[in-house]
Amino acid sequence: MINKKNMIKVKAMFALLISTSIIVSCVNKDEFFELKDRGGVGPDLWSTEGTIQLHLNRAYDVVMPQFLFQDHTTNNMQGRYGIHFASDESFFPNADSWAARALGMGEPLDNHSVFFTGNLYTGNAGGNKYFDIARCNNAIKYIPEGTLPRSVYRQYLGQYYALRAMVYFELTKVYGGVPLVLEPQSPDYLTVTGRASAKECFQTIVRDLDSAMVLLDGITFPDATGRGKITKAAAASLKAKALLYWASPQFNPRNDPRHPYEQERWNVALQANKEAYDICIAAGNRLHSNYATLFQTEGTANPEVILVRPYNSSIERRGHDAERRSRPVSENNGASPNQGYRATINLMDAYPMKDGNVISTAGTYNYDPVMFWQNRDPRFTATFAYNGSVWELSGKKDRRQWTYVNAIQESAGWGVYCKRFSIPSIASGSIPYTSNLGGNGMDWIEMRFAEVMLNYAECLNETGNITLAKDLVRQIRMRAGIEQGAAGNDYGLGAATGIDAMRDLIFNERFIEFAFENKRNADLRRMRRMHLLTGTMSAMIIELQGNATTTKNTLEAITNATTGQRFRDNLNIEDKATYLTYFKPYSIVQPISRPYSVPEFHYFYTFHNDFVYSGVNIQPTIGWAGGTFDPLD
Repeated sequence: MINKKNMIKVKAMFALLISTSIIVSCVNKDEFFELKDRGGVGPDLWSTEGTIQLHLNRAYDVVMPQFLFQDHTTNNMQGRYGIHFASDESFFPNADSWAARALGMGEPLDNHSVFFTGNLYTGNAGGNKYFDIARCNNAIKYIPEGTLPRSVYRQYLGQYYALRAMVYFELTKVYGGVPLVLEPQSPDYLTVTGRASAKECFQTIVRDLDSAMVLLDGITFPDATGRGKITKAAAASLKAKALLYWASPQFNPRNDPRHPYEQERWNVALQANKEAYDICIAAGNRLHSNYATLFQTEGTANPEVILVRPYNSSIERRGHDAERRSRPVSENNGASPNQGYRATINLMDAYPMKDGNVISTAGTYNYDPVMFWQNRDPRFTATFAYNGSVWELSGKKDRRQWTYVNAIQESAGWGVYCKRFSIPSIASGSIPYTSNLGGNGMDWIEMRFAEVMLNYAECLNETGNITLAKDLVRQIRMRAGIEQGAAGNDYGLGAATGIDAMRDLIFNERFIEFAFENKRNADLRRMRRMHLLTGTMSAMIIELQGNATTTKNTLEAITNATTGQRFRDNLNIEDKATYLTYFKPYSIVQPISRPYSVPEFHYFYTFHNDFVYSGVNIQPTIGWAGGTFDPLD
């Protein structure tokens, strides 16, 4: 990856990686200068628990996924992180040109577009994935050579194996096949050579996670000090997820003569996913009782969490800005929310009715496009604040959210807002994350038990056990509050009478269950469905009836000078006639005029030219300019 002209930078970077663990640890600074290996890792560093823990903390910091749309993220991947957030879920591509390009709505991506590996000589998150791997390689190599007994160091070693697997898994999902560097490299000569096949990469990922499971077996971490650490259950879930990917169409296409489909991969994935499910159950994991409060419930009170990145609003540099990025203008100090939290019509239409039927199917409840929120899957109202709904932001009792165009104190013009990552009780003046403090401090859940269940369900379906697959989805729908419905329908699962139909149902279930959790881009790619997106990205707007100015004045007239209550606050918006007196049926806005148009070869991106030119034999991916490397060969 790095040629000779960069050697000085690399050596300095490696020194920084090590020194950050030394300076603040209990290792005497005089002892450091006596270390025999000044250019790399001295043995004393790996014989002290405090030093290892500090090094491990930093590894977590750069590897573990973060809350979405963070300011600092734009400094990584050359600002092109939007490529990996692009989907039909949110309106983010309307605000991010790279996300638009990834969906074929802008200029085509080229060989210098994707900077997922990073190309910076820094140890910051997203700066350079191979520096993240280097941290893990050093620990995996040198911890066993230290003097700590195995009974002590295996918990650290297990976490490093899992973290290395996470980095390689993310790289493989993006590129298909990447250079495998599994040993420490001398800072005097660091290079990355060749690209391993996708198969070799998955073998490495699974081997690392197997090691992590063995090393972490029987180890528990107290919530007060261990939240966010990788456990055996987390490692097993990651392994199961990796093997699900290896069996899925992105890596196991059904109609590719060059790469025959292998059903056996699904059998292997099924075994791993069943094991992960059983391990999680034994560890006490289960669905959280209330979908609406999943992200607001932390610690031992939320048994659904498998893998989490902890945050804290009162500890410097441990917060995030998700509260500000998702709140409406009126409770956001005048700031507009991020387009990444603006739902598309595709996402809203994906939610079934309260009996589990899709909105196009007649049943106990029938869809009304005017009263679009009524009788829907309860996850709809748990996720979206719609026009006139109650959303008690800033602790304001019975506060109603109005989303019609030009509503007083609102300027975004969104038809609905995302509620999932907001803590309503926080006052508007306290929500910004500024000077590295503040925000809501909500933890980012990277993997939860519902994902383990749906991964397992998918494997069951692909191997012919539709009955058990339905049972797992049924549990998730029951937790959501969906009703059983008419006889034979069973929570909307009756329509899935075969493997293909059940596959589509699970795919849609993931869309709504993980709304705004950054799963959709990966799911579209994994299932090879991104190039099948059609039409134009659209979102909802709510307009006023009649003369908009007159209607607005009527709605916003103050009827109680003491409380500031307005005429609109007493409207029964659940009554259709009343609603249509003031509001039109929702309209669609399409700021991006180009339709979805994703080339099929984009399921595997190619390395940016900086990476290609500075490494050895880093071939471009087929389909891209000069591409000769086929990840599936």
